[in-house]
Amino acid sequence: MKNGIIQSGKTDGGPSDIQRIRRDEQDLSRRIQNRTGQEPTNRPSIDILPDNMTRVVEDSQRYYSWRSFGPGDKHTQDLWVDLDSVHQGPVRVHAILSNTHRQASRVALTFDFLFYGHQVRQITIATGGFIFTGEITHRMLTATQYIAPLMANFDPSFSKNSTVRYLDNGDIFVVQWDNVRLKDRETEGAFTFQTVLCHNGTIVFSYKDVPLPVEKINSTEHPVKVGLSDAFMALLSSPQSPDAKRQTIYEYHRVEIDTTKIVNSSAFEFTPLPTCLQHNSCEQCIQSNLTSGCRWCNTLQRCSTGIDRYRQEWLDYSCSEEAKGTCDDYAHRGPESSVIPFNSSSSVKTPSPAAQPANPVTEDDTKLLFHHHGNGEEAPEHTAIIAGVVAALVLLVFLTLLAVYYINTHPTVAPPFYLMQRRTNNYWPSMKFRNQGCHSSYAEVDLGGYEKEGFIEAEQC
Repeated sequence: MKNGIIQSGKTDGGPSDIQRIRRDEQDLSRRIQNRTGQEPTNRPSIDILPDNMTRVVEDSQRYYSWRSFGPGDKHTQDLWVDLDSVHQGPVRVHAILSNTHRQASRVALTFDFLFYGHQVRQITIATGGFIFTGEITHRMLTATQYIAPLMANFDPSFSKNSTVRYLDNGDIFVVQWDNVRLKDRETEGAFTFQTVLCHNGTIVFSYKDVPLPVEKINSTEHPVKVGLSDAFMALLSSPQSPDAKRQTIYEYHRVEIDTTKIVNSSAFEFTPLPTCLQHNSCEQCIQSNLTSGCRWCNTLQRCSTGIDRYRQEWLDYSCSEEAKGTCDDYAHRGPESSVIPFNSSSSVKTPSPAAQPANPVTEDDTKLLFHHHGNGEEAPEHTAIIAGVVAALVLLVFLTLLAVYYINTHPTVAPPFYLMQRRTNNYWPSMKFRNQGCHSSYAEVDLGGYEKEGFIEAEQC
């Protein structure tokens, strides 16, 4: 039995979809709590279901609204970002992606990009005309959690004129696939298109050259998709063995656009809609007119529908049950109701990690601990401990400086030489699209281009 599966369906954000997921919520919560501390032994994997189970037919524009612009619209030219203009900022040609086929590379953004209400700071650019936004790399990056202006089997290695370029100026992040051609169909023409991720969460798909209708692109060797997708990962029970858990990736929403509108000099603009995650208080969560279906989990101090990337936490902390309360109930209890306040007449109790606030210790808190008995007799003992900690830190800094000096003055010694070899500007590793016989998959490669064995579980044929 494989340890993961992708589930998808007609997810328009309506009540039927939410109720279908919530039916198992209480049972899942009890099972997960009974198995506290047990982590999955295998990395999450993904299986592809039949087309009629993975295709999302409609969308209610719950997360995004969008507009399309044709060749005659003036706004089409405004949406296209000219990477050849010196005013945009430093444009980088990704050397690996521009010279390989079916490969992807991680890139860190300089700003927090809002995607389905979640802040994303790291993305994965693929030669196949899409961006992967998931945090955990699995065998099929093309399955979900993507931003796909035109996902297809492009091969930038065919020509030196084919490149994958990107720009990050702090306000926008642009990826442009320049003069890329379809594998084994190179004579049919070169595609040039780009996607723009804006600081405010807006997403733009722009198309400069589209020599072939999208409907005529073959999806046998590589999926062909245009749109957006997001998913959550959770531990779900297996139908064959209810007590066994496996990590499941559930695609809870997908945006699919009309591909017949993708022609030369066309564009799509996606505007993010308010989500429950943006509310920071119970009153905003329950009473806001901007969102619907929001529920407040006082333990996590989070507003959610229970269906987003944080769903596992929502289950682990029994938020579905807690969210049945009212804001007045939370006001009486407070977010730290399980924590007994410190005073001289009660014993000191340490709150649980879930209930303990992340506030820093203040100077008054330190004084309170030092003078707990009122006579200051324990102060010298704490002073000695603090002095020991400071001495240890000073020693650690000294040893670190000594090690740095030794590395710089003895570059030929084995450990320093190894560190110098690993020092590179390409901080994030790359992923390579690897065909394992059954399905194609992405596997991580190190900076030297060699695959790292065991990063992804082998496909079971």
